[in-house]
Amino acid sequence: MSDVLLLCLLSSVSFTAWFVSMLVGGGSPLILIPLVTLLLGAPSVAPVLTVGSVLGNVQRVALLWEHIDWQVTLWQVPGVMLGSVLGAYAFTQVNAEGLQIFIAIALIYMVIHSVLSDRINLPTFTVKPWYFLPLGFCNAVASGLVGSTGPLLNPAYLSYGLKKERMIATRSASLTLTHVVKIVAYVVLGVLSPSLAGYGLIIGCAAMPANWLGQKVLEKMSPEQFQRAVVGFIGVSGVWMLWQQRAIFIH
Repeated sequence: MSDVLLLCLLSSVSFTAWFVSMLVGGGSPLILIPLVTLLLGAPSVAPVLTVGSVLGNVQRVALLWEHIDWQVTLWQVPGVMLGSVLGAYAFTQVNAEGLQIFIAIALIYMVIHSVLSDRINLPTFTVKPWYFLPLGFCNAVASGLVGSTGPLLNPAYLSYGLKKERMIATRSASLTLTHVVKIVAYVVLGVLSPSLAGYGLIIGCAAMPANWLGQKVLEKMSPEQFQRAVVGFIGVSGVWMLWQQRAIFIH
């Protein structure tokens, strides 16, 4: 494959992924992971998507600064920083692709619980701000290992009461910190080469116009439409993750 075709594929798929993720509460890496794996190989996924995600999320923070819930963000900071370093180190030591199976099952369960809770009396709980410290830690560790955990924290954000711009902004603030720490760790550990960083920059640059356009569309969505889109994407993400790991079940 020529370099020009590779760059065009990365840019176009990144634009689509970031535009969609603005409307469904995140998850752009899930769309990009199969392409990056195919073009660059599985070991490149985490470093490349981390670089791209920093650019994309920094722009979202700038666009939606006034909507950030700082209480949630500050509770996430300690867990995110420690979890990002631990996850990045573990990335160099173990092969954790199978972790996506457990993440996928958790995502599918969350959707089933959400759907059934509207019909029968299932136990629910209210998420408190301090919950995001351990949640941020676990999410950051898993993200460092496999490149992305998808919309794993979105049910917690919804339960806490964050919707639309508030969810996207708060999520992006946390992810920016997560990915910055991961980049530093990847550089120190020697797994982020200049070429991988370049591919990540391409993904991040393509995210910028997608974020701007996505924000315009998000403004026109009602909170109810956004919540349905978020829950729907959680389910799709879980099924897609399981499909990506189908070889484990076949063997």
